Amino acid sequence: MNPLEFDNFADEYHALHKENINVTGELPDYFAEYKIRDICDQVRKTHGSHENLRILDFGSGVGNSIPFYRRYFPSCYIVCADVSRRSLEVAKGRFGKLASYVLFERGRLPVKSGVFDIALAACVFHHIPHAEHIALLREIRRVLSTTSGRLFVYEHNPLNPLTVSAVRSCAFDRNAVLVPSWRMRTGLRKAGYARVTVSYRVFFPRSLAFLRFLELRMPYLPLGAQYCVQGLASTTRGDCK
Repeated sequence: MNPLEFDNFADEYHALHKENINVTGELPDYFAEYKIRDICDQVRKTHGSHENLRILDFGSGVGNSIPFYRRYFPSCYIVCADVSRRSLEVAKGRFGKLASYVLFERGRLPVKSGVFDIALAACVFHHIPHAEHIALLREIRRVLSTTSGRLFVYEHNPLNPLTVSAVRSCAFDRNAVLVPSWRMRTGLRKAGYARVTVSYRVFFPRSLAFLRFLELRMPYLPLGAQYCVQGLASTTRGDCK
């Protein structure tokens, strides 16, 4: 990851993203919100309560997810981490004390081990060389609670042709290499995560929004525009899917 590459786009990222996803008919907030809502739904199913959680947003960029953390996890404590100092400055200017902000450098997060309940990496890993994935996943696992910590990784799906086209046309993704879901799932397993699962997301553009209720029945269809890989930081390995 080259921090300068992200620094150069920080001030115009929102506009670039908006232009790039125009084909979907949605605004950037739609894609930021669905991930946080999705995580909230998963946490409620498995833990019941989603109060007072400690959340790490790894690769938080300019902070687009922050208002949605506050909507779906109103009592949570959020730490935004990024390699781009300028992106963190922009995020802090937009949302101030709604989150805390830390610079990720030299491959280590400047936080103690085992302090987070949830970590999110939203469309981050396709910017990172594959050879660095496992070490980075281990570092994120280090800061997750070994009793309740869970990582959610959302990525663009290289099996979806519209996604591939959008990434190729985006200046921000110029050096990106899309990551197949099987590779990300394998990475989490090798990094020590337990009960690793894959599910697919975002099947219908806004023009077909009336069909989106079907997406809840389609998580195993590998054609969604994005996918989510999640795993537990538990030191006790469970069955993987």
